[in-house]
Amino acid sequence: MNFDFAPFAARRARLADQIRASGGGIAIVPTAPERCRNRDSEYPYRHDSYFHYLSGFGEPEAVLVLIATAEETRSVLFCREKNEEREIWDGFRFGPEAARERFGMDATHPVSELAKLLPELIGNQPALWYSLGHDEEWDRRITDALNSVRAGARNGISVPTEICDLRVQLDEMRLFKDASEIGLMRRAAEITSAAHRRAMRACHPGMMEYEIEAEILHEFRRSGSQFPAYTSIVAGGPNACVLHYNANNQPLRDGELLLIDAGCEFDSYAADITRTFPVNGRFEGPQRDVYALVLASQKAAIAECRAGKYFNDPHDVAVRILAQGMLDLKLLSGSLDEVLETSSYRRFYMHRTSHWLGMDVHDCGEYKQRGRWRDLEPGMVLTIEPGCYIRPADDVPEAFWNIGVRIEDDVLITGNHPDVLTSAAPKCIKDVEACMAEALA
Repeated sequence: MNFDFAPFAARRARLADQIRASGGGIAIVPTAPERCRNRDSEYPYRHDSYFHYLSGFGEPEAVLVLIATAEETRSVLFCREKNEEREIWDGFRFGPEAARERFGMDATHPVSELAKLLPELIGNQPALWYSLGHDEEWDRRITDALNSVRAGARNGISVPTEICDLRVQLDEMRLFKDASEIGLMRRAAEITSAAHRRAMRACHPGMMEYEIEAEILHEFRRSGSQFPAYTSIVAGGPNACVLHYNANNQPLRDGELLLIDAGCEFDSYAADITRTFPVNGRFEGPQRDVYALVLASQKAAIAECRAGKYFNDPHDVAVRILAQGMLDLKLLSGSLDEVLETSSYRRFYMHRTSHWLGMDVHDCGEYKQRGRWRDLEPGMVLTIEPGCYIRPADDVPEAFWNIGVRIEDDVLITGNHPDVLTSAAPKCIKDVEACMAEALA
C-alpha cells in the first residue's frame, strides 16, 4: 500500500511554527487505547483523530512528541517494538526502526521507554502543549512526568511554566481541509452515495430495517471503507421521528417512508448522508408535500454555503422556508414572523442544520468567534441537513402522522460556489423514484 507521509509532516511543521511563535515548547499527542468489548475480545481498533492527523500512524500504544523551539524542531514517535510472537497472533507491527522511515519521523523509540524518556524530553521546555482532560489516564501520566521533572530541580532542570491546550491549535487546523483530506472525503462521499443508491434499489415492503442496513454496510466494506463513520440510522415509518433511532429492527411497511442516515469512514475521514424515500417506491400525498418542503429548504441552505457567508446563514434560510411550509400545510397557525419569533416551528424541526465534518463525523472546530457566527471559508466542510418530524397529535391532521423526513449532504466551501461532495446520492423526487425502480438483481 502506497503511503505519502508528506501531508502529515507538513501538518507537524505548521503546528511547530505555531508553538514556536508562542514561545516554544513540547507537544505530546497520544493515540487512543484499545478497548475491551467483553472478556478477551476488543472492539475494532480506531486511532485517535488528533494523533493520526499529525502522524498517519495507525497502531495502538503510540505517542507523538513534537519539540519546537528556536534551536530545534523534532518529531519523535514512540511505538510498539517488533515482536514475532505477537505478530503471529495480532498481525504486522512496524517497530520503531521501520516507522521512523515510513512516517518521516526524526526519531523513534519503543513505547516501553516512554516513562523513562518523557521527563527528559519535557525538562527545560518553556511550555507543555497537551490536551488536558481528553484522556483521564493520560492526564495522570503527564502529571507523573511533570513531578519527575520537578524532582530534578536540584540538578538545574526546570519544569514548563505553562500548560497549553493543544486542541486550540489542532481544532483550527483540522477545520480547514488540505488537498489530501479533500481527496479522502470525496472518496468517502462516493462510497456512501453508492450505499444509499443500493439501499433504494433493495428496498421493498416487508423487509426489515436491518436488511437495508446490511445492504449499506456491504457496500461500504466492498468499496474499501474500513468502518461506518457512526451507527447507521435505518428508520421506517414512525421511527423516522426519533432523531437518533438505531435499533433498526422493525418491518418496513407499504405506504410509509424510510429515513436512512448512514456514512462510511474511508482512511480516517467520514461521510454523512441522510436520504428519505417511500418504502414502496412512490411518494404519495402528504409525505410528498413534506418531502418537497424539506428538499426546498435544503437546496436554499446549500446555496448559502459559500465563502463570506456566516456559518448560521444556511440554518436561518432553511428555518424560514420550513416555517412557511408548516404554515402552508396547516401544521402551524399564525404569521411567519410569529412562528419565527416564538420558535414554534421547533415542534417539527428541533435540531440545527449543520455541523463540521472531517475525521470525526461531528468534527472539531469553533462555530463562533468573538461572540458571532464565524465566516465560512474555503476548505471547510459542513453538513446541510434540514428535516421535518411530525408525531401524532390532536391538532395535527392524521394524514401527516408519523412522517419523518431529513435530507443531508456534505458540502465543501470553495471561493464562490458550494461543492456538494455527496451529490451522487439521489434526492429529487423523480430521481429517487427512478433509482428505486432499478431493483437489485
